[in-house]
Amino acid sequence: MADSHDMTINLVVLGKAQAGKSAAGNSLLGSSDFESRLSPSCVTTRCSLGRSGRILGLIRRNGCESALRVRVLDTPSYPHSALSKEQVRDMVRAALAQHFGEEGLHLALLVLRADLPLCPDESNDTLQLIQELLGPTWKDFTAVLLTHADKAEEAGYNEETYLHSASSTLLSLLSSVQHKYIFLDNHNSIIKEERNIVLRKLLNFIQKNKYQVLLKHTKE
Repeated sequence: MADSHDMTINLVVLGKAQAGKSAAGNSLLGSSDFESRLSPSCVTTRCSLGRSGRILGLIRRNGCESALRVRVLDTPSYPHSALSKEQVRDMVRAALAQHFGEEGLHLALLVLRADLPLCPDESNDTLQLIQELLGPTWKDFTAVLLTHADKAEEAGYNEETYLHSASSTLLSLLSSVQHKYIFLDNHNSIIKEERNIVLRKLLNFIQKNKYQVLLKHTKE
């Protein structure tokens, strides 16, 4: 049973095939809930909810240390190698209503690969999906996860030099979501300290939204 001081954040990961959505979800949860592997076809074929244990040392509420709980909804790639765009959209919409319909969604995480250039029109499909799911205020509730950041680092890029060299398409996208972005490496197991840094950044984004949520439906 959750403690009354616990705080839960609800996240959904969205993106193209092999972007690292499931691996990112595992990193955020500190688990291996989601299947993640190299494949010539899309690995994830259904939505799946993962839950973290109680995470201490990140937040305080009403003067007391609180535990953080993270819930991540992993989703099929969009576009998908075996599912139509309509099937993926309807599946994700139903899963959001099922899992976050009462508590609401704090952030949608658009997953992109840091080791690949983002070209014009390349992210349009996923952005269209996010807009359809979240509505007109989608930019306030969307952050970008740049995965495979370890490969960018191996190529000699830190965050500053990476952004200085990034395509105008990526820079425009980051600007549209008020520069809510996080670099995430794709090592098999992210260490606790790195995970906490990422979670603190997500909490900061959520705090800037004044802890508002989307997709919340009150039962009659």
